[in-house]
Amino acid sequence: MKIRLLLTFVALLFCGIGFAQQPKTISGTIVGADGMPLPGAEVKVIGKNIFDITDFDGNFVLEGVVEGDTFRVTFLGFKPQELPVVGANDYQITLEEDAAALDEVVVVGYGTQRKADLTGSIVTIESEEIEKTPTSNVMQSLQGKVAGVQITSVGSPGNSPNVRVRGLGTYTSGTNVLYVVDGALYDNIDFLSTKDIKSINVLKDASSSAIYGVRAANGVIIVETKSGRINQKPQFEYDGYTGVQRAQDVVKMANAEQFTTMVYESGSQADIQFVLNAMQRFGRSRVNPNVPDVNTDWYDEILREGLIQSHSIGVSGGGDNVTYSVGANYFAQEGILDMKNEYERFNIRSKMDVDITDRFKTSVNMVFSNATQFQPDNAAWFNAYFAVPILPVIDPLNTAASPVRYANAQLLGYRNTQNPLPITKFNEDRLKIRKLLATMDFQYEIIEDKLDIKTTYSHNFSALEERYVNLPYTLGNNYEVQSSIKRENNSFSNQYWDNVLTYKDHIGDHRFTAMVGTSFRDEAVNELEVTGERIRGIGLESSWYLDFADPESFNNNVKEIGKRYYGMSYFGRVSYSFMDRYLLYGTFRADGSSKFTLDPWGYFPSVGLGWVISEENFMDNVGVIDFLKLRAAWGKLGNDNVAASAGSNTIDVVSAPFGDNPRTGIVSTSVFSNNTWEVIEELNFGVDLEVLENRLSLTADYYIRDTENAILPVYIPIVDQSIERNSGVIRNQGLEFSGNYFGNIGEDFEFSIGANFTTLKNEATQIEDDRGYIDSGSAEFRQRTIEGGPLFGFYGYERVGVYQNQAQIDADPIAVSNNLVPGDLIYRDQNNDGMITDEDRVVLGSFLPDFTYGGNIAMNYKALDFSMSFYGQAGNKILNRRRGEIIFTNDTNMDADLAINRWHGEGTSNNYPSAAGMRKAWNQRLSDFWVEDGDFFRIQTIQLGYTVEQEDLPWMRVYVTAERPFSFFDYNGFTPEVPDGVDRQTYPVPSIYTVGINVKF
Repeated sequence: MKIRLLLTFVALLFCGIGFAQQPKTISGTIVGADGMPLPGAEVKVIGKNIFDITDFDGNFVLEGVVEGDTFRVTFLGFKPQELPVVGANDYQITLEEDAAALDEVVVVGYGTQRKADLTGSIVTIESEEIEKTPTSNVMQSLQGKVAGVQITSVGSPGNSPNVRVRGLGTYTSGTNVLYVVDGALYDNIDFLSTKDIKSINVLKDASSSAIYGVRAANGVIIVETKSGRINQKPQFEYDGYTGVQRAQDVVKMANAEQFTTMVYESGSQADIQFVLNAMQRFGRSRVNPNVPDVNTDWYDEILREGLIQSHSIGVSGGGDNVTYSVGANYFAQEGILDMKNEYERFNIRSKMDVDITDRFKTSVNMVFSNATQFQPDNAAWFNAYFAVPILPVIDPLNTAASPVRYANAQLLGYRNTQNPLPITKFNEDRLKIRKLLATMDFQYEIIEDKLDIKTTYSHNFSALEERYVNLPYTLGNNYEVQSSIKRENNSFSNQYWDNVLTYKDHIGDHRFTAMVGTSFRDEAVNELEVTGERIRGIGLESSWYLDFADPESFNNNVKEIGKRYYGMSYFGRVSYSFMDRYLLYGTFRADGSSKFTLDPWGYFPSVGLGWVISEENFMDNVGVIDFLKLRAAWGKLGNDNVAASAGSNTIDVVSAPFGDNPRTGIVSTSVFSNNTWEVIEELNFGVDLEVLENRLSLTADYYIRDTENAILPVYIPIVDQSIERNSGVIRNQGLEFSGNYFGNIGEDFEFSIGANFTTLKNEATQIEDDRGYIDSGSAEFRQRTIEGGPLFGFYGYERVGVYQNQAQIDADPIAVSNNLVPGDLIYRDQNNDGMITDEDRVVLGSFLPDFTYGGNIAMNYKALDFSMSFYGQAGNKILNRRRGEIIFTNDTNMDADLAINRWHGEGTSNNYPSAAGMRKAWNQRLSDFWVEDGDFFRIQTIQLGYTVEQEDLPWMRVYVTAERPFSFFDYNGFTPEVPDGVDRQTYPVPSIYTVGINVKF
């Protein structure tokens, strides 16, 4: 009986199992936390070849599953989910966003890599941060957001900001970073709108950049543009904003009363007479009869508010085998200089990816950019600084002036006309910039999910048409400007052809990728320049062509030059991970360049090591640490972004005595140099840490970056000239730190806080020049690169104070021997020889900051969002050359800071000389009186937005933005952001206030 019952139970059990394992079909819908469907999510049964991709509405179907199976749902940017197959046949699945997953894969050179596997220094900025900045150039939006990257703003419409990655590593002009946009290489990305960008990756160290070879010596910035998704319905998007720009921190100039006071204090009888002439011509002030009845604020006369606007529209989507993204952007910006000064650009962008077969795919990217830029005449800034306030804009008595009766300071006795208004009204400099950029690639998967080959061709063609027109005018006193026109037609063609073979595999605890490839480049430039004068019918723009200029004026005014360079490269890379703990990364690149005839080939290796400590068993009980990795990397890069050759053969006729008779002969000297590669060698140590359930992430890097064989201008005494040669070593070293924290309070309030900090020490550690230094700048405003000092250091005298009284003069032999008086500057006698000579000059500082910092705060409460970012730098110096050029002419105005703080009696100032002293050669020497601190702190961007999400309305966000609303600095100029540290006529960087709307449907 027991046996019979047992058999019956076993039979029923097997029947139950057989019934449970009957195949069936299940279906479901996958949505995000906001309830929106997620098309393109992958649903796969674990251990079986059963899978599906969600459609436009997030739906999926799995056939042939049995109860007890487990299926996994994955979608980029969301945490994966695993669910068992149970009795239900319909599943409603909500995926949770995963900020860590968004950063899991990073775009690197010729491929991608898991973020956890990185051994170099790479930073990613997502589109949400980039789009917050109203700007014509995408790089401006990165200012203050990436440690180790210094971005210097520009105010002139259409101009690109200056970008430096980890300091200044080359003495010559080839300091541009390399931009890689969807695999194509560019020197500039002014053809992109911020709405085109999906993400930007900054490759900072040599190990990360080495795969790009000679183009990567100054850093690499990889840009990924937006694309569609598989099985995505067409999504339309419009984003537009409009606003106003205003000059900030306008320099206050001495007014008429302050100017007149300084003139009388100067003791210059000629200048006093000029003031009296102004009183006679324009009358006396009713407030102060000793001052002319004119008080012109010249900066106010040449400044204006400028409009800015941007409108972008795009559509993206995809089917089973095709994804696409198409967009257009219109951007327009008026300059704040009141003249024909503006920038207008229209871009069209398309991106398409096609899966021709399961293993064969292709993509095509195209961008057409058509821009028109009216450049400012920056001499207006210079003239406005020097123009005396006792001169009006219009002088009705100046009947000789035409076509406008602008005032002329020469009629008062001054040497120059000074009035900046004719410069702004009678000049028009127009640039038409057209770019066509195309990239096509084909990729074939030789072994599924393991081995593939990819070939990419890209062509960047740019045409630059420049027209500089000077209209005729007269200002009286025989001052007349003739009409002239200069035309420049320049074309640039850069072609690249890359072939890459990549193998990926994962065997047990071993995961590795091997890649080899070749790259060919062809760069061609053609430049034509012609200048003509005395244009017929100048009043009509239809006459602004060379045909209307005097043919004889073309003599010696026609120039044409063409250049062409070739390069061929072979490269390879291996990355290896064992147990996700121990990481190895290595690259090797052989570069050939037609620029170097002596040694055309350079060989550049790199290696990186990483240890993910948090994956070790002994870290299992350390609950506070979620991720901890140590990194070390070393690499070399070549730089051929220098002159192909330099020098000349020189023959001089000389006379010398031979015995008792003079003889004449020739001396032949060759200063021709065959330059070779500048080689950048960099060592980088880093640590990555994530704690508090990945909410707090910290990254720190220390680097030493040497440019060996640096091309420097070497002085050749025998021919009394300098020639550029491989003759030195330049070092940049520093510490970079960044941290980010993400948190929430309840379900409705989320916030994030981020900060970064960078130190930089720049120096020339070796100079192969008999003098031990290299001079640059002018003799009056000397910059000197000294072995052990920074590049282009400001070189002059160090002030101690100002002589206050005659007793102090009498007690100082230096003052007595130089006939100094109270109100003159006291210089430090560096060598204590009792004299102030050239030997007492020292390096007064560098235009490169000692450290930079930035940060951001973002908050979201329900439909309301707020963000703010800040940026600052310290330790850099600025040569206030506008002030310093008083050495060339003394009969000009000066800024109010000098007028107010000048020495005008004992104890009134120990920093500034007297009004009379500023006219003396002793006080006009280059010193730290003219070299000022460039430290500043700025509220970079403030944005407030509100999102509307309703079933009967498209997704909509309205926002207001303030860009650079507040800046804090002591420098006496419009802005402390001066790319080369010499402020003579720097265009002010304005504040921008905009309102915008973003709509998706």
